[in-house]
Amino acid sequence: MISNLLKVTCLTVLLVFVGSFSFAQSNYFKFSYGLGAGINKSYTDVYKGSFGYTTYGVLDFHVTPFVTLGLEAQYGRVQGGDIVTDPHNRQFINQYNSISANAKLMLGEIVDYDKSEFLYNIRGLYFGTGIGIINNKMTDIVRYKPSWASYDPGYGPFPGKDKSLNLLMPINFGFNYYIEDGYGYMRYVININAQSNFTFGEGLDGYNDSSAKFKNYSPDVYNAYTIGFRYFFGKIKSYRKTL
Repeated sequence: MISNLLKVTCLTVLLVFVGSFSFAQSNYFKFSYGLGAGINKSYTDVYKGSFGYTTYGVLDFHVTPFVTLGLEAQYGRVQGGDIVTDPHNRQFINQYNSISANAKLMLGEIVDYDKSEFLYNIRGLYFGTGIGIINNKMTDIVRYKPSWASYDPGYGPFPGKDKSLNLLMPINFGFNYYIEDGYGYMRYVININAQSNFTFGEGLDGYNDSSAKFKNYSPDVYNAYTIGFRYFFGKIKSYRKTL
């Protein structure tokens, strides 16, 4: 009788311990913030874009560990063209800043990664989009063709604004690599992200020329390729899957 009671007690304690451990592994922090930086490439009305830089800060609310709603602020330089090699002798440097609201969905939300080591390792893959505003500020731009231009020297001014606000739509594709803290929680993230930013208006390159004279048929875009670091914090919430 005592032996059976002891067995039942030990089994109960073991089940409680295992259940508690599983529950701990299924908890996550509701917020994260992060910083990052990288390069960007412009695709505008200017014949050829060139590389600039992007820095950013993010604050995310985690609906689940793999679904987020957040804010992202950027500061950087977008540039393109070359006064010597551009067919119209145009070039620009845009020292921009932007803010956007976004949503992201990660692979871990929609697949059963517990049964596959491969899916578990890539559960941080994600896609996202959002809406925001970009503040354009031209720190260098060619408004008049130089006197030595091979075609139509001295032409100008090229129409456009040195300062402007445009609507911005970012599209993100990236990967989060999760790092646990000493208690087994997902606490740190190394983030790799590719982002296409579609701007609506003619402010990104500072040129607003007539499409009858210049090719001007699509939104101005800059793609940013960044790496960053994020930290989870805030209240703890339970999740249906083991993390």
